Amino acid sequence: MLLLFVAYVGGILTILSPCILPVLPFVFARSDQPFRRSGLPLLAGMAVTFALVASLATVGGGWVVRANQFGRAAALVLFGIFGLTLIFSSLAERISRPLVQLGNRLSNNTGSGPSVANSFLLGIGTGLLWAPCAGPILGLILTGAALSGASAHTVFLLLAYAAGAATSLTVALLAGGKVFAAMKRSLGAEEWIRRALGVAVLAGVIAVAFGLDRGVLTQLSLASTAGVEQRLVDRFHPQTAETASKDQAMAPSNAMMAAAGGAMTPTGGAMTAGTKPAANNAMMAAGAAPAVAAPTTDLSGATAWINTPNSQPLTMASLQGKVVVIDFWTYSCINCLRTLPYIKAWNAKYKDAGLVIIGVHTPEFPFEKDEANVRKAVRDLGVTYPVAMDNDYRIWRNFNNNYWPAHYFIDATGKVRYHHYGEGGYDESEQWIRSLLEEVNHKPLPGSPTQVAAEGALAPADTSDVKSPETYVGYHRAQNFASPEGFNQNEPQAYTVPVNLKLNDWALAGKWQDERQIATSLATSSAIVYRFHARDLHLVLGPSTAGKPIRFRVTINGKAPGANHGMDTDAEGYGTVKENRLYQLIRQQGAIQDRTFRIEFLQPGAQAYAFTFG
Repeated sequence: MLLLFVAYVGGILTILSPCILPVLPFVFARSDQPFRRSGLPLLAGMAVTFALVASLATVGGGWVVRANQFGRAAALVLFGIFGLTLIFSSLAERISRPLVQLGNRLSNNTGSGPSVANSFLLGIGTGLLWAPCAGPILGLILTGAALSGASAHTVFLLLAYAAGAATSLTVALLAGGKVFAAMKRSLGAEEWIRRALGVAVLAGVIAVAFGLDRGVLTQLSLASTAGVEQRLVDRFHPQTAETASKDQAMAPSNAMMAAAGGAMTPTGGAMTAGTKPAANNAMMAAGAAPAVAAPTTDLSGATAWINTPNSQPLTMASLQGKVVVIDFWTYSCINCLRTLPYIKAWNAKYKDAGLVIIGVHTPEFPFEKDEANVRKAVRDLGVTYPVAMDNDYRIWRNFNNNYWPAHYFIDATGKVRYHHYGEGGYDESEQWIRSLLEEVNHKPLPGSPTQVAAEGALAPADTSDVKSPETYVGYHRAQNFASPEGFNQNEPQAYTVPVNLKLNDWALAGKWQDERQIATSLATSSAIVYRFHARDLHLVLGPSTAGKPIRFRVTINGKAPGANHGMDTDAEGYGTVKENRLYQLIRQQGAIQDRTFRIEFLQPGAQAYAFTFG
């Protein structure tokens, strides 16, 4: 109930957001008509349509997005005709096409009074066009829906958000109606007011058609409402011991971390939260360790299995009597990659003593759902233990998991005895493995803790001097985007880089198409520029056409990186994108300072997903 209230308040706050401007003319164009038969059905249609479309978009496939794009195009045509009929009262009489006649009916040129059905139809069109700025509250709702799947709860949250927006619009509409009525009486300017509203409607159509509602206006809005929204989220979703962790852990989004009590901090470009629970710090004698909040240790729902006999699935029932470690990971996650040397070492050292490690590969990006890509990554990374492909997040939800990487330690009876989120804590984790194995084998294990010397991109991060956060390039979760053009979502756009970039600001240069999770370069010499502070800079990249290599060059402060080049670049800064994966582009050798990074693609077709740092 509290979250419904927060969602409702978040919707009310949209009246302060410039993102509401493009739909205001559609609402005010009917302010001179009875509210119960005109304004109220319009706002109801807008709220219901937005809630349903947003719910489907969070859990549906590409067909939902395409269907919504067609709906938006039809709504733009409808409102364009609506605006023209407001300006030119004789237009409907001169043009006899059915669509124009529909626009004429909607604008009530017949004088028969407003129709509830027509007003609701206009509301549906408004709901298709409305793209509210995704501040912390809406981000929390949409990310939770994407991870938890379709549910009535999600629809109700989105309805509450839309109802809040409709409430503030109702107040504005009623006040505006009185103002317009007074102007008509005092000035006798009804026809001019009607034409002005028509011009405003057409301006709204142009703003939506050119993406201003989701580009420039988005950047303006977050500065004015995000602070209030974040305080509401923090107030009603305080940090809890069960979800807090002092170590590096990457969450699916900022909003999901907010739901878990987290906050973005610059530690290795990862999402971290608060302090680690005391239960994770204490190591008790075998057989006396307390169980953590029990997830459901159910391995069903995997879309494929790798490294099992005949690719057959494993079950917890078949693993009774074994000590099991579940490792939630994804192969483009730098935090996951840096834990792999330890996971592989434990597997080699303890598998003969009864340890079974299972990697649950839960994808973040679309290319990580491709079985061929995952099999190649497993082979290239030297992973020999079983891996379950969890493309539908079924196992993720069974474990009530929220993080990459996350490790669950299960005893021989199938009970989760310990969990750890993120990097670090390797000695403690290994001690739990040894303790659980000694418990089931009834004898002490020989040997000492494993010593791991990881190199390259798998080496531990220099967390003492990382001041840049993980940064997504796709508009859905992008932050600190500095190109003055703003995002032209899902459409080609020529971008420029501002003269001065603040720390953690980034920009696109040249022609790009930025989509929900990905940006694709469309011309030679398209580039990305980032002002960062860290030893290591990584970028998840891939070619838009499978098998087509794309050359690139990176610079630091306008010069070749030299000794500061990463594993995937040479001293001159050159490298090649051959496949979808994480590329280490910079590893600085000297003092860490704020520096400007630039990657320029020498051919079109490169796809960029996310920056991470270490």
